[in-house]
Amino acid sequence: MRKTLLITLVAGLFVCCAPKAAEIPQTPGVIPQPNGIEIKEGSVSFDRFGRIVADAQLLAEAQLLQESLSRMGYELELGKGRGKAVKLVYDPESDAESYELLVKANSIEIRGDAPGVFYGCQTLLQQVYTSGQVRLGDIEDGPRYGWRGFMLDEARHFFGKQEVMKLLDMMAYLKLNKFHWHLTDAQGWRIEIKAYPELALTGGIGTHSDPYTEAQYYTQDEIREIVAYAAARHIEVIPEIDMPGHASAANRAYPEFNGGGSGQFPDFTFNVGKEGTYAYLTTILKEVASLFPSQYIHIGGDEVFYGSEAWKKDPDVKALMRREGLPDIKAAEGYFIHRICDTLKTMGKQMIAWDDVLGFEPDRAQSVICWWRHDRPQTLVQSLDKEYRTILCPRKPMYYDFIQHSSHSCGRTWDGFCPLEDVYAFPDAWYEGWGLEEDDMDTVLGIQSNLWTELVHNTDRLYFMIYPRLFALAEAAWTEAGNKDYGSFARRLDPYYGLMDKLGIYYFDAREPSAHSEPAGPVIIKR
Repeated sequence: MRKTLLITLVAGLFVCCAPKAAEIPQTPGVIPQPNGIEIKEGSVSFDRFGRIVADAQLLAEAQLLQESLSRMGYELELGKGRGKAVKLVYDPESDAESYELLVKANSIEIRGDAPGVFYGCQTLLQQVYTSGQVRLGDIEDGPRYGWRGFMLDEARHFFGKQEVMKLLDMMAYLKLNKFHWHLTDAQGWRIEIKAYPELALTGGIGTHSDPYTEAQYYTQDEIREIVAYAAARHIEVIPEIDMPGHASAANRAYPEFNGGGSGQFPDFTFNVGKEGTYAYLTTILKEVASLFPSQYIHIGGDEVFYGSEAWKKDPDVKALMRREGLPDIKAAEGYFIHRICDTLKTMGKQMIAWDDVLGFEPDRAQSVICWWRHDRPQTLVQSLDKEYRTILCPRKPMYYDFIQHSSHSCGRTWDGFCPLEDVYAFPDAWYEGWGLEEDDMDTVLGIQSNLWTELVHNTDRLYFMIYPRLFALAEAAWTEAGNKDYGSFARRLDPYYGLMDKLGIYYFDAREPSAHSEPAGPVIIKR
């Protein structure tokens, strides 16, 4: 973990929004629900603790905990002073991301590897937030899935560094560990590339709702800052650079690599027949790889058919097909996917792509599949049968651009919508419908929710579509199926509505849907 001392906004606001009531529930008021709890009678008031003692490997975690507690009104000295102690103990033999939280009358001890201790600190902070007390006993906890992800699309509408950091704060607080960042699409290119500056300066102009908006994008220094901020909270940032489709913004900037499109989707593809396209994209990917330490780069790879019909008439693509013996434009698409996968391998990166690429059978050792098409469970079965590492993020119930209540109208539906209860129940309630059992899921890395932002143009709509579904995602990803209970979750969620009020988060109130009206969607401006 980097020794970044940036403190979460969540912790910063605890002091002004912690409830006064000291009533302690039978189990700690923690989200996600821990997987192993032994609660004893009684509790200890946290204001009796005066110091934090940490092993050398955990000083960064200790400093974050100290400053978070300070913002809650608890001044604990680090490694010195009198008073009862919170001890952080490094245990390299513990399971990855697991921790043990032992609470006695005179001490609190958190044991684990660095991520595990960080998560144990979040469990402690949540108990202090909800009551000011910590129950005596022992929590032995670890995640159900190693991949607990959330995706934000900033290509359609751009939100900026502070909003991303605010989201990362809440992700860390809820033990989510993968931030998939959708940075390029037809509507906008949101990342500075030094070798091709017009990608951001020209490709960054416009949004889904307003094509005249001035260029909005992240500089490389801002990217580094956000990646470091996430790493300090044990969150891995995975960039998505969409190709060979969804390329209209890039093609506005550098039309020489344009592969064409359809009437509704003009300039939608990169030209997969030009050798220069591969040099161009390799240069871009090298810069992206240098900014993101993650072993993964997401290349999209989806919905290329919206524009690939243009390839049938393109001389460069036709020449490629003759040269490589490719029978049709679908095979040309597969050629591109394989070549980009190989290019990423030379950079020490692995490819993540949407499930559209499965038919091309990319290298299993170098590829991760995001299964998103809920109406095609056979695609998930194919991914698992072929032993691809797979992330479960189907539109239903994991797309947050889908509405979350029957009274809402601005957002997507498809044979229904994606309510809080369905996110919470994922994936267990879906196995039978997929024709699978949990034993079939050996190569599943984990689960992820995605927010596409065509109809999300401001922070009110951003928050309204994310919260409180992000809390449900956290418990679905962390807590074992046998330990999940929606009624318990709803009770534990209740105090966090107050937290969101103090954070200025305009959420959907699942307790009383009329309490927060649905924010209006964007007004679409045509060129």
